[in-house]
Amino acid sequence: MRIVISEFISLDGVVQAPGGPEEDTDGGFAHGGWSHPFFDPEVVGGAFADALTKAEALLFGRRTWQTMAAAWPERAGDPFADRMNSIPKYVVSDTLSEDELTWDHTTRIPGDEAVARIRELHGAEGGDLLVMGSPTLVRTLLREGLVDELRLVIMPVLLGGGKTIFPDDGVQRPLELVSTVSSSTGVHVCTYRPSAKG
Repeated sequence: MRIVISEFISLDGVVQAPGGPEEDTDGGFAHGGWSHPFFDPEVVGGAFADALTKAEALLFGRRTWQTMAAAWPERAGDPFADRMNSIPKYVVSDTLSEDELTWDHTTRIPGDEAVARIRELHGAEGGDLLVMGSPTLVRTLLREGLVDELRLVIMPVLLGGGKTIFPDDGVQRPLELVSTVSSSTGVHVCTYRPSAKG
């Protein structure tokens, strides 16, 4: 399975709480919901719909999974929501219990087994394993060389600090720009893959 990362990201590399004010206030983050002014259904919505269409499973960190699990089941009835709810899901967590896995088709991966289990999924036959949000998990996947595609929905805003997906380990990781699409709201959807020059 290809591992594909899809993120709303600010110009200064922040991915924290794009969806709402209470989504993630860690570190005193006060800009929750910052993606809304730049969202447009055709380019931004289309990027996520395209990624979800190609996905055969979703992979989340605990916090992102909990946010999504609280939102998507009640939206049943539109094709995007129905796909989100019906697709297999994996959540990396040491703290979630089996009876908390209330979002249909969810399997928990214990944190200490995460890299090995994700390597197994990566080596298995199938379509894309899509990761949305989940910055701590994405940093680990990038460090471990387990990302096949990085789809960044780059929004024209500086947030001045917050959570990022990028490792800070001093390692250079060259990428190749595969495609880019711009929206009338100033968003660039850029798709990158690891470069053979790396």
